[in-house]
Amino acid sequence: MEFEEYLKGKKVDSAAFQNADRGRYEEWEDIFKTMHPESFTAQKKFLINNIRRRYHLNDQAISS
Repeated sequence: MEFEEYLKGKKVDSAAFQNADRGRYEEWEDIFKTMHPESFTAQKKFLINNIRRRYHLNDQAISS
């Protein structure tokens, strides 16, 4: 699974996240490559919720 696909599943707009907070995006992408998606979610659970609120992916983008 790719990091962008993971973010889409979490309803996060990866492009908006990457443009607004490139450092955190790249850090998370590197960490994501080293672990299972469920482990990443467990480690970043509360942080992912904050990112989702900031860079929410609209419903049309999720279904495509």
